[in-house]
Amino acid sequence: MTILVFTISLLGAMALGMPIAFALIICGIALMLQIGLFDSQIIAQNVINGADSFPLMAVPFFILAGEIMNAGGLAKRIVNVALAFVGHLRGGLGYVAILASCLLASLSGSAVADAAALATLIVPMMVRAGHDKARSAGLVAAGGIIAPVIPPSIGFVIFGVAGGVSISKLFLAGIFPGLMLGVGLAAAWWWTVRSEKLTPFARTTYAERGKAVVDGFWALLLPLIIIFGLRFGIFTPTEAAVVVAVYALFVATVIYRELKISDLPKLFVSAAVTTAVVMFLVATALVASWLITVAEITHQIVALVEPLMEHKTLLMLAIMAIVVIVGTALDMTPTILILTPVLMPIIKAAGIDPVYFGVLFIINNAIGLITPPVGTVLNVVCGVSKISVAEIIKGVWPFMLAQLFVLLLLVLFPALVTVPARWLYG
Repeated sequence: MTILVFTISLLGAMALGMPIAFALIICGIALMLQIGLFDSQIIAQNVINGADSFPLMAVPFFILAGEIMNAGGLAKRIVNVALAFVGHLRGGLGYVAILASCLLASLSGSAVADAAALATLIVPMMVRAGHDKARSAGLVAAGGIIAPVIPPSIGFVIFGVAGGVSISKLFLAGIFPGLMLGVGLAAAWWWTVRSEKLTPFARTTYAERGKAVVDGFWALLLPLIIIFGLRFGIFTPTEAAVVVAVYALFVATVIYRELKISDLPKLFVSAAVTTAVVMFLVATALVASWLITVAEITHQIVALVEPLMEHKTLLMLAIMAIVVIVGTALDMTPTILILTPVLMPIIKAAGIDPVYFGVLFIINNAIGLITPPVGTVLNVVCGVSKISVAEIIKGVWPFMLAQLFVLLLLVLFPALVTVPARWLYG
């Protein structure tokens, strides 16, 4: 009965058009009434505790860093580097988009910011080169969702806080799977453009490639700083966020000089608005999370899936299928906040590595960003590329299937995540 009250109250509030944060509070109140524990002070205290977390300080700085990188020329130079190295291949602009997505993912950690930047820069170029516009936009959207997987990742920060998992380990464990997503996209792109009549770009000389690398050196250096700092314990993920933001600000204003001091207030306001939305969601989610524990919903769910407990692969497949379905209706952050408290006790009871689960969980949620009708990244790319949702859905599905195939491989072969991760964090 408690599970039914939880589900109906949450989905009912959302069906009425209520924002997710308020729907979570309504869900919490419904659970309190169900177990006879209603107290408004408990709600207020849990909302305060939900935002009172040192690791969550990384969120505003990563968001700010993404704003600065896009406005300060770092994203443009990453695209130029990718264009210099793979632009001459058949369908080269598609590989440029994929390579740039991986590089940008290691800078900002925001799928929406990366996809919007790439859609602005790459999609018009791909259309002029003869590529189908919907397919080009679909590729850019699918490439954008690599951002939550390769560190730094806002999704990993939120999951780490909600699930009590090491954020540093999540960051390092996400590198290889994130690159696998890029390889999967490259394979899908090769297959889809093999019959297109295209005019490839001229092969760049070594001198031109060297010039592109030198011009983009300061942007390319940032991922190495993050990985080196986390690997050797120089800074925590929260401190890494500050390093990223300050570094991006310095490079954009002093070295590239494409960002004026007068532009900063606008960027700060934009980052603050986005941060407020995310942090309020996190804060209100703790109300539902606390009551899920008190009402022992997790124990009831564990009892339901007990037949799968001894078969880790089947359990993971079942959980991933559930998350895929939820991802079609919910955005990434609320999905993480709602499902993490429910799923983590199951994962621990089954003896599954929480870091491994966290990586797959975030990949699954990232794919949800390009699944209709709610897919945030899909809608952003639609707006930037000026095409309809129906068109981009036709263009994105081959790439979404490729990423789901990569997810399936990671479920069937956990060593693809755990072995590189152990090597990176020792």
